[in-house]
Amino acid sequence: MPEICRFYGISIRINFRDHNPPHFHALYGEHEAVIEINSISVVKGQLPARARRLVVEWASLHQEELMAAWIRAQRSEPPGRIAPLE
Repeated sequence: MPEICRFYGISIRINFRDHNPPHFHALYGEHEAVIEINSISVVKGQLPARARRLVVEWASLHQEELMAAWIRAQRSEPPGRIAPLE
């Protein structure tokens, strides 16, 4: 599962040829959440509140880039990198 971004100890990843709906995985320590790209909502798992807020903030800034990365990954192409939250 390629990492497309890392910030504040949070790793953002997208799987190749993953199931719909379009989503990404956010990993923070032993926690993992699956976040739907269109709604920017957690659909599975959980993150600590602060990490979840940071991921939602980051995803809202990069929603179009996330969808483009999802499409590339569905074609088995490298999803690329997206700028971190600063």
